[in-house]
Parts: sequence; structure tokens; C-alpha cells
Amino acid sequence: MAAETRGRDGMGIYRRLLGYAVSYWRCMAVAVAGMLIYAATDTGFAALMKPMLDGSFVERDPQAIRWVPPAMIAILVLRGVGGFLSSYYISYVGRQVVKALRGEMFHHLLHMPVAYFDATSSGQLISKLTYNVEQVADAASRTLTVVVRDTLTIVGLLAWMFYLSWILTLCFLIVAPPIAALVIYASKRFRKISGNIQRSMGDVTHVAQEVIEGHRVVKLFGGQVHETRHFEQVNEHNRRMHMKMVRTEAASTPFIQMIVGLALAAIVFLATLPPVLEHITVGTFVSFIISITLLLTPARNLTNINAKLQQGIAAGQSIFELIDSEREYDRPLYVPSTRRGCVEYRNVSFSYDPAKGDVLKDISLKIEPGETVALVGRSGSGKSTLVNLLPRFYEPHRGQILLDGVNIRDYGLATLREQLTYVSQEVVLFNDTIANNIAYGRQYGATRKQIMAAAKAAHAMEFIERLPDGLDTLVGENGILLSGGQRQRLAIARALLKDAPVLILDEATSSLDSEAERHIQAALEVLVKNRTTLVIAHRLSTVENADRIAVLQDGRIAEMGTHAQLLATNGIYTSLYRLQFRQAEQREKLGSWQG
Repeated sequence: MAAETRGRDGMGIYRRLLGYAVSYWRCMAVAVAGMLIYAATDTGFAALMKPMLDGSFVERDPQAIRWVPPAMIAILVLRGVGGFLSSYYISYVGRQVVKALRGEMFHHLLHMPVAYFDATSSGQLISKLTYNVEQVADAASRTLTVVVRDTLTIVGLLAWMFYLSWILTLCFLIVAPPIAALVIYASKRFRKISGNIQRSMGDVTHVAQEVIEGHRVVKLFGGQVHETRHFEQVNEHNRRMHMKMVRTEAASTPFIQMIVGLALAAIVFLATLPPVLEHITVGTFVSFIISITLLLTPARNLTNINAKLQQGIAAGQSIFELIDSEREYDRPLYVPSTRRGCVEYRNVSFSYDPAKGDVLKDISLKIEPGETVALVGRSGSGKSTLVNLLPRFYEPHRGQILLDGVNIRDYGLATLREQLTYVSQEVVLFNDTIANNIAYGRQYGATRKQIMAAAKAAHAMEFIERLPDGLDTLVGENGILLSGGQRQRLAIARALLKDAPVLILDEATSSLDSEAERHIQAALEVLVKNRTTLVIAHRLSTVENADRIAVLQDGRIAEMGTHAQLLATNGIYTSLYRLQFRQAEQREKLGSWQG
């Protein structure tokens, strides 16, 4: 991993970016050939000045007068061809690199541990996938074109200048060290500022995404002024970072041009001294000056492009940090021949942050195949954490979790999760058809008949048949076009279609009206049948028929038994049950009073 986050230096990161272009070496070769042609035309134009002036205007050579105009036209044609080849093919490679990086990032995100998403805002991740990758596109296409093409142009012009007068050329090159020092300093500053810009773009995306997703809460609680102020802060920070980049670029470019201009003035002065004039023709002198003039444009391009290059390198570093980050542990050693659904926790302890202590403490619990066990307790007692360890969203710090007698770390992640299904009160649906959302439980491998059977068993066909497009109805983003009860029934249908032996049920009826709850309870009775079920219970009245109830308190199993057994002990469960019973009575009285 250390070697992978390799390339902390700019050139290491840029080499790694260019490594993605190797697969398209043929297109790269065509692009480089175009750059060579383009660069040669500048040198060719400067070289053409010597015979044109000496032959046409000094020596009056008719041969020179005839072939110079066609030569100029040929140079212009070659320049156009070279420019097209270099720009098109390098852009093609650049977009392929961006596509590959974006695909690799997305694939890696799908296999990142849940803890990574807990610690990273979705806005920052989206910014990496969109804004940062586009910075790489610039570095991989336009920047590379300028770097290669203009470097070749400078090399060709310098070679011609040495041929004309090595003394004057050496005088001109005296300015190279201070220019190099300035470019190195600017590069470091550009990269630092670019990193800040990319982080600030993540903040802008994050704040905007929160407001878009929570727009109802913002409106209801009058948060417009607060959110406007918050967005203004991150937006202003982003503007300041961009202006820092502009200031650095605006200051470095004219300074370099001034140094080059002073060098040019010195060359003109030296070239006009009598001893030098004796050995230089008019054509040589003009060709030399034109070479210097032509040299200024690629030099300026290279100076200006440095900012874009450093932005691309900073973006590449951010992207590679994501790509090189640790994935979920997955070492498939065991492939089960049968799927019984026996779940066992053995002395399991877990903490999100060791400094804050364990959330789960020495939990031992065995659930037999087909048994329903409810997990109850006050908020923060560890119910959700306990079930989140089973699909290995998190890894226990001590102890083991077994499925059918085998440590779940010995299963491949895909094999393990094939045996689990999950229904929550917070239903996640995708912006697709009802049929495809149900079929997600079988990764689109289900037939239409199987989808309809699952929907019918989940009491979902009752409302699906009333929709204009039936199963082909689009549900909107996260099912926004459906009611809460309808979304729950689709989630149950998805779980039924997957047909996994172990069900995790985060009570799905707590926020529904009586009519919707009746449908959901009927669907759940079908779903839990012949399945090992772990129920996270928020309302104790819904788990009275569970085979066993585990009462969690401070990360431990404090009580265990059936509903009747636990009430008889007059312990924690009894206190919770009486509290909820009194709250329910109060709600009924309030409802009758309002009616």
C-alpha cells in the first residue's frame, strides 16, 4: 500500500496517470507524430527566413524566389494536419483515461468498507468522481499536448539557433536557471492550491446535496437563511482558492516573459555590434530573431499550462488515494453445500472508536434455523450494531460470528450476503421500474412470473395493478412517487424474491398508518416463514409472538426469553413494555380528544 500511494511526488503521480494511456499506444503514437509535424513547422518557418531574405532580397536569386512561396504553403498545410492529429488523438486518449479512472473509482467504491462511508461525506466522493476526474482529463489531454508539442517546438528552434550562432544562443540560455527556479516554485504552489480547490468543491457539493435531499425539512423549519449563509461560506472559500490560483498564474507568467524579453533585448544588442555583424547575414539575423520570437509562444504556453498540470496532479493524488484505500476483507475459502440459516454470536465485542469504549460487550447468542429472535432495548443499546456485524458491514474486534457453524470471515462476501436479506423501515428504492426494483433481489435474473409472484405474496399487486404502467411504472428517486406502505411492500417483495435463509428485519411498520400496517404485517408473515429472522424491535407490541426476545442494555444481553417469561421476571423488558403501553394510551386519548 505504501508503494501504491506511491507517487506522492508530482512526477510519480503523473507517470501513473500516463500508465493508463499505455493501452492506447497506437493513438498516442499518431498524436506524437502530429506533435512532431506541428513542432517542425515552427522551426521550418524560422529556417525559411534565411534563404528567403538572403536569396530573394540580398542575392536576388530567382530559384529562391520561386520555391519559397510553395514551401510556405506546404508548412501551413503540414501545420494544420499535425495540429488536428495531435489534438484529436490525444483528446481521445485523455477521455479514455478519464473513463477508466472513473470506472475504477466507482468499482472501488462498491467494495469499500461501510466505515469509509461513515467517515466521508457523499459530497466529497461525488466531487472526486466528477470535478477531480475532469481535472485529470485536462492533464491527460490538453496539458500533455502542450507539454510535448511545445517542448518539441522549443528543442527544434534552439537547435536551429545553435546552428545559426552558438554564441548568441548561449547568451540567450543564461535566463534558463531563473526561469526554472520560478517554475519549480510556482508548481509547488499550484499543486497545493489545487488540492484546496478540490476539497472546497467537495464542500460545495456536500452542502448543496444536503439541501436538495432535505429540502422539506429546510422549508418546514425555515432554514433557508441558515443554509444560504452556510452555502455562502463554502462558496466564498472556493472563490478565494480559485483567486489564489489566478494570482499565482498572473504573477508568474509576466515575470517569466519579462526575463525572456530582457534576454531578447540583450541578443539584439549583441547582434548589432560591429564584430558580430561581420559574420552574420541579414537572413541569419532575421531568422535568429524570428526563432526567439517563435520561442516565446511555446515558452508562455508551458508556463501557463503549469497551473493546469499541477491541478491534474493534485486531482490524480486525490483519485489514487481513493483507489489505493483498503477494500472490504474478502477471502473466499468456504462454499456451503446447504443453506440452513443457523446464526451464532460467540463472545462478540465491537467498538466504532476504541477511545469511546465498546458498543457491544461479550455478546453470545445462538439462533436456530427458522427461529425468530427479536432484539429490543433503549436507543444506543447496540441492536443495529449487532445485526450490522452479520453481513460484515463491520468486523467484530473480539469473538466470532458463525453461519451454519462456519466463521463468516471464511465465506466470500458475495457468498455470505447471498444468504442474507434485509427489510428496513428506511426503504431504499432505485429510480427504475417497480419490476426492476423487485428483481434487484435476484440481480435482474428473475422472470416476469417470479416477480409477479413475489409482488403478490407481499400484497403489492393490489396497488401495482391500479398504476397506469403496472410493474413497468417508474418509482422516482428513492421511490418518491410511492407511499410509505407501498415502498415497504416492494422491499418485502424484493426480499421474498431473493429467498435467502436469514432475514434481518428492522421493524417495518413503525411509521405507517393502520391500513398500510395491516398489509405489511400480512406480507411479513409470509416473509418470515421458514426463515431465521433477527428483528430489531422498536415497538414491543410487534414482537410478542417472537420465539425469543433478547433485551440489550449497555451493549450486553441483559435478559432473554419469550414475551410471557420476560414480563414475569418484572425486569428491564417489563419496564420498557409498561412505558410503551402508557405512551400508546396517551396517544389514543390525544387522538380521541382531537377527533
